[in-house]
Amino acid sequence: MADDLQTDRFGFLHIDLNSFFASVEQQLHPEYRNRPLAVVPTMADTTCCIAASYEAKALGIKTGTQVGEAKRICPEIVLIEGSLSVYAEYSHKIAQAVERCCPVAHIPSIDEMVCELMGREREPPRARQIALHIKQAIRNDVGETLRCSIGMAPNRYLAKIASDMQKPDGLIGLLPSQLPRAISHLELRDLPGVGAKTEVRLNAKGITTMQQLLALDRTGMHGLWDSVWGDRLYHWLRGAETGDNGAPVDSGIQKSLGHSHVLGPEHRSPNGAWAVAHKLLHKAAMRLRMEHFYTTSMGVTIRYALTKEQAARIKSKKHFSGIRHSGWGMEARFSPCQDTLTLLNVLRGAWAKRPEGPGFGRPFFVGVTMHNLIPENEFQASLFGDPDNRAELAATMDKLNLKYGHTTLHFAGMLPAKDSAPTRIAFTQIPVQYGVDYM
Repeated sequence: MADDLQTDRFGFLHIDLNSFFASVEQQLHPEYRNRPLAVVPTMADTTCCIAASYEAKALGIKTGTQVGEAKRICPEIVLIEGSLSVYAEYSHKIAQAVERCCPVAHIPSIDEMVCELMGREREPPRARQIALHIKQAIRNDVGETLRCSIGMAPNRYLAKIASDMQKPDGLIGLLPSQLPRAISHLELRDLPGVGAKTEVRLNAKGITTMQQLLALDRTGMHGLWDSVWGDRLYHWLRGAETGDNGAPVDSGIQKSLGHSHVLGPEHRSPNGAWAVAHKLLHKAAMRLRMEHFYTTSMGVTIRYALTKEQAARIKSKKHFSGIRHSGWGMEARFSPCQDTLTLLNVLRGAWAKRPEGPGFGRPFFVGVTMHNLIPENEFQASLFGDPDNRAELAATMDKLNLKYGHTTLHFAGMLPAKDSAPTRIAFTQIPVQYGVDYM
């Protein structure tokens, strides 16, 4: 018993903001409180809800529910087009409130934060008091509608699991002496990193319940994943710290950078798709320079909506919006660069190679991604200098766009889509502010 008391400590607090985007909207708009509300990327029945208030969740409307279906379930639902800049601002405010109580060690996403406990903070009563102070600080400093669930555990992986075990406004602790029995009732999909595909693979190997998974020894867990991930998971689920505290292994090297967009009805034509692709490249090129990278490879992706007759004849996939589509993509390689004009010429060359004919006439999705990124400090300048002073032109564009907005100065090709393809909300990407805009 003495040993248990000595080792029963919490190492981390995982803070998960409940229905974050919807809660921010209810904080900004008191008239929407206690009402079913959903945040959407754009006002279209074919898109999906990216957040739902708890009043909407009680009706069966959740993240991923198609807007048309949400309207069918609740005709009175409040729909709001999300604002990345507003949510990023609130995320920063919440981080500051948390910092008043305990230093923030990690920010995995826009609606999650992790605090690492030190010394006597690791004692369960003290850790619980810190968690309660965090909840109160968020309410006092940011807003009464902003609630969070906090998980307390000996490692980061278990702390995240605990934060999902009681919502909304939950507070759950998992102590080493309670493990692994305290999580034996969970579903396999409750484990971070176990999605639909992984669950199918585990089921195929005879693991269908958490009890079966926890019954495996370390060798069995290694064999189940056929990698060191199984060894890590074996230790994490039993409360051990393995050196990375449940954090994903990060190479530290960014490999790609880009943007994609589901086209609005007004841009679902070859010319409209080109204008949107042009804008996506404009944003990606500016980010390259802001984040101090050069690139040597560009990927271009287009998806084309199909009619029922075409879908019956052509190999197709189904988009989350329900659209059956064909797809095309290619990757272009070139000498290292970061200026918009050079990259635009690459995009134009790739665009000219897109397919034509039946099944490729109605583009509805475009993506532009820069691969093989080279940090500026590793870039070797060309012996032939900078043709047409393109770097100077890009620097001038950046100076004006940072001050007045990233579409203030641009090439004419993106003019029809200047106000299209705004920076969308992504849970796993922490928004960065460049000048007056978030990207």
